[in-house]
Amino acid sequence: MKPLRQLLLSVLLSCVLAPLAEAGGREPVVHPAFGPSTPAQRAAAVDRFVRRWGDYVRTVYGIEPRAWAMRLVPQFAKGAPANLRQALERETFEGAMAALDGVGHRLSDDRVLTALAQLPPGPLQGKGGTIGKALGDTLRDLVYTPITPCRIVDTRNTLDGAIPSNGSRDFVAAGVSAYTLQGGSANGCGLGSEAPSAVAINVTAVGPTAAGYATVFPYGTTRPTTASVNYATGAIVNNAIITPIPTPTAARDFTIYTFAQAHYVVDIVGYFDNPRSSPIECDNSFFNTVTIDPGTSGFLYATATCPAGYGRTAVICQGSSSNMALTSVGGDFCTATNNGTTAATLSAGWRCCRIPGR
Repeated sequence: MKPLRQLLLSVLLSCVLAPLAEAGGREPVVHPAFGPSTPAQRAAAVDRFVRRWGDYVRTVYGIEPRAWAMRLVPQFAKGAPANLRQALERETFEGAMAALDGVGHRLSDDRVLTALAQLPPGPLQGKGGTIGKALGDTLRDLVYTPITPCRIVDTRNTLDGAIPSNGSRDFVAAGVSAYTLQGGSANGCGLGSEAPSAVAINVTAVGPTAAGYATVFPYGTTRPTTASVNYATGAIVNNAIITPIPTPTAARDFTIYTFAQAHYVVDIVGYFDNPRSSPIECDNSFFNTVTIDPGTSGFLYATATCPAGYGRTAVICQGSSSNMALTSVGGDFCTATNNGTTAATLSAGWRCCRIPGR
C-alpha cells in the first residue's frame, strides 16, 4: 500500500493542493468543526482514509485500491474539508463514502451495518442494485450540470477498434485529463477534477455488421436486458443515455455491450452530482444614528431594511468615539453610555446575508 499512498499524495500535493497554499500565502487555522484545510493537513487526512479502507475495497467490492484511490482524487481535492473530517469519523466504509460526498446525514453507520447484515451471504461485488435498495437512495437531490458536448469515446481512433459482436468494453466518463486512449478529446472536457454520480451521454453506433442493439450500463454491474440503442445493418444511429457511476468509484465508469460488431462514439453533454454548498454573501445595511451627550446614555433601534433577497442575521452597533461604551445589544437595538467630554453618535444597522442563487 505504501507506493499507492505515495503516488496518491504526490498527485494531490502537486496538482491540486499546492495551489491552495500559494493563494494567500498563509496556513489557515484548523477548526475541529470544519476539518483539514492546509495542503499538508488534507494530504495526511487522505493518507489515513486510503490506508483505512483500501483493503476493504479490494476484499469486499473486488476493486483494486490503486484504481479506487486515484479516481477519488477530485473528491479529495475539491470536497469540503468538513466532509473529509466526517468521513474519517465514520465506522463503516459505506457511511464514510456518503460523508465524503456530503450526504452522510442520510446514511448512518448503524443503518449501514443493519442493511449489510440482511444481505445474502457472499461478496458484495455485483450486488450493486441490492445494496442500493438495502441502504436506500443516498444520491437523491442530485444537481444536473450541462456542459458543451465533448467527445469521450471514438473506437474508430483506438488500437482496439470496433467492439466485437457479443462483446463489451469499459470506459471512463470523468476525472481524467484526456480521453485519447478511448479515441476521444485530448483534454478532460472540463471534467478532470469532477467525480459525478451519473453522466448524460449521447451514444452512437457506427456501421454495425448486423441488425441488433447496444446496452450501456454502470461498470462492474450486471448487464440489464434492455437496449440503449437499436440499429440496423450498416446504420449510424444514436440515443441519449443517462448512466450512473458505480459506487464505490472503480477503475472505469460505464460499459457498452454490443450484439453485432460496431464502432461506437460517445459524447458527454452533462453530469449529475451532489449539490455543492455556496459561500454566504453578506453586507451591512445603512445605519441610523443618535447623538449622545457627554456623561449620558442613549438608546437606538436599527430601522434600516436589508436589500431584496437578503435576510437580517445580526444587529450591528457602532460608536463614533472610543469613549462610547456599549452597555447592551438586543435583537434589534443598541444602548451605550458616552464617557467622553464631547457629544458622540451611536449607530445601529443590520448584517444582511443571502445564499447565492436562492
